[in-house]
Amino acid sequence: EFGWKGVTDSPLTGITRNPWNLATTPGGSSGGAAVAAALGMGALHIGTDGGGSIRIPAGFTGIFGHKPSFGRVPAYPLSPFGTVAHVGPMTRSVTDAALMLTVLARPDARDWHALPFENKDYRIGLEQSLQGWRIAFSLDLGYAEVDAEIAEKVAEAAQIFADLGAVVERADPGFSNPLDTFNKHWYTGAANALSGVSSDRLALIEPGLREIASAGAAIPHMDYIAATNARGRLGQTMTQFHKKYDLLLTPTLPIPAFAAGQEVPDPAKYSRWPEWTPFSHPFNLTQQPAASIPCGFTQAGLPIGLQIVGPMHRDDRVLQAARAYESVQPLVFPKGPRHTA
Repeated sequence: EFGWKGVTDSPLTGITRNPWNLATTPGGSSGGAAVAAALGMGALHIGTDGGGSIRIPAGFTGIFGHKPSFGRVPAYPLSPFGTVAHVGPMTRSVTDAALMLTVLARPDARDWHALPFENKDYRIGLEQSLQGWRIAFSLDLGYAEVDAEIAEKVAEAAQIFADLGAVVERADPGFSNPLDTFNKHWYTGAANALSGVSSDRLALIEPGLREIASAGAAIPHMDYIAATNARGRLGQTMTQFHKKYDLLLTPTLPIPAFAAGQEVPDPAKYSRWPEWTPFSHPFNLTQQPAASIPCGFTQAGLPIGLQIVGPMHRDDRVLQAARAYESVQPLVFPKGPRHTA
């Protein structure tokens, strides 16, 4: 409902499951699109991403997902979650995503936030060499706890970029965990989403969404303004970071896919989904382009995602890097849903 969480299930539609293991979640909120892409039910799929909702399911299901720079893809009406929400492609190849973004980025005058139309074909230059590019990689952004298998595969992926000719250095951007800043934006967005729902219909809304909406409605306006200012400082930090580095590599997620039907993998450790998505939501706050591409599997056979983050407005750079990686590490898809023993 309203794409409010990082998994895909609801009282209306039931539980969407991961085709790599039906006991696990595909992530969300665009989990249905991710599963359809992974199973070859279509070539092109639309995702929305307000805190990772393209990249989370792309990471869990082993497809390619790209969150464009905010405003690159016009969207009307504006998401109730405001300017953290992006629209982008979820596909079985980087080239398909580049083609799809070329079409999605056509102008729409109804979207006041839309970037100036560039009439750009993102397939052009997609095969560009990464020779001499400066790429940073961070396994934890300086504050996240990451599963050892995932850290190992992301480090191996970073080495592949070095093998492709890039200068790769381990470096953190230098910001602290922006979870509180994100939650203030997300929770007030939830309050906005439910503000016009009548009391009799409100009882039908998922309890978790009602809870964060209630919390959002109670946030003082000065706290929201402070969160907006913190968001601006985060964006400034990343702007300075990208003066040195063309790209930033991180894990897409710190954990592999967990049990389907749960908002969080461990209720004793996490209360809400943003707590287990420390790599995705910071770049909704900064509005930068960020993509997830598969970089291997856990020993249990679950996909692991690599996140590629680029400077604001450089979607082409993210796609070029993803295509270079894909050229030596082709995507692998499930043959069909697999039940656990």
